Amino acid sequence: MAVPHLLDRFRQITAGYPRQFWFLFWGGMVSAAGGSMVWPFLTIYMRQRLDIPLTTVALLLTLNSVVGLVTTTIAGPLVDRFGRKGAMISSLAVGSLTFIGMSAANTLGAWAVLMVINGAFGPLYRVGSNSMVADLIEPERRASAYALLRLIVNLGVAVGPSVGGFLAVISYTLAFYAASVTHALFTLLILFFTEETMPQAGESPSETTTIGGYGQILRDRPFLAFCGVYTLAGMAYSLMMVLLPVYAKENFGVPESQYGFIMATNAAMVVLFQYTVTRITERRHYLPVLTIGSLFYAAGVGSVALGRGFPAFLLSMVILTIGEMIMIPTSTALTANLAPPTMRGRYMSVYGLTWGIGFAVGPVLGGVLNDQIAPVAIWYGGMVMGLAAALGFGLLGRALMKRHTVPKDTK
Repeated sequence: MAVPHLLDRFRQITAGYPRQFWFLFWGGMVSAAGGSMVWPFLTIYMRQRLDIPLTTVALLLTLNSVVGLVTTTIAGPLVDRFGRKGAMISSLAVGSLTFIGMSAANTLGAWAVLMVINGAFGPLYRVGSNSMVADLIEPERRASAYALLRLIVNLGVAVGPSVGGFLAVISYTLAFYAASVTHALFTLLILFFTEETMPQAGESPSETTTIGGYGQILRDRPFLAFCGVYTLAGMAYSLMMVLLPVYAKENFGVPESQYGFIMATNAAMVVLFQYTVTRITERRHYLPVLTIGSLFYAAGVGSVALGRGFPAFLLSMVILTIGEMIMIPTSTALTANLAPPTMRGRYMSVYGLTWGIGFAVGPVLGGVLNDQIAPVAIWYGGMVMGLAAALGFGLLGRALMKRHTVPKDTK
């Protein structure tokens, strides 16, 4: 009886979402499953293939993120001017080709080029899809819609690392080709089964409808303050996602196959609990929710310093994932609700910068702490980042609630 009850419950909470939303939903699962066969193990693969220091590996990923930052600033105006669909297709198609290139690259220069290409096109999908969801879904249901997308993507991620970890033991090439195929399939789904959702501009082509046009966002100080603090939280999060696999393997002998289950646990938690967590958090003011999420980030990252093997690292990931379920739908919905309809791409673009900066700076700082002090210093540094973000959201929440810039209880 439990399964029919769960199915009925799922139908109730998803009723009314448009058909195009479900194409993004199921396609995201396929793409995420393929991509997650590779990315959790990329630091290990590059370190073994190129025989380079961890700091150099982190710098390659930083190169990817820095290029992504530049692209993200361009992606918003492009998505607002020319539409969401083309940006998403180009991002997925190039991603598919990039995975094939990674399977054959064996020099530092080749990897640098691939990181640049991947960084240049990766943000286009994120900005385009987040904007498309905001176009399709009414404001009061956006947090739940973003939570559903995270749920299904993480269902893919629950499968991907487990399969990818075993494939990597046999041959990394198989994992790269699997990732390439899934991205290609999602590209075709977007191409043939979705339509453009970009809102029509107003009567006059003001700065909100031209390429560039970030002036209004630069004057939106509460939003910029939120982005700055959210970047700190992203830096802490990035340490777990980028450096934990190589830290666990080199210092405690945790193989790729076991680490795949750590990532699968992260994904499974999102699948099982994301929607419930979001139903609770969406009833509360955004900034206190983000403060609590940052504290979970600090606890999750900091606890790695105390770990000595697979069970402890698994627990650290569980703690971090609770923070992740609190943080990501809340921050995405806040951005969508603050953005004027004709500037959603640009607001999502600036919001995307927080992710890019976090992943550009966090792993490099972690690599320096590892190489110059001690491997365990990575996690103490990450804990400080998470605590600083919690403090920042706490102070920002007070200011915003006094000014009534962000709505309080919406339910």
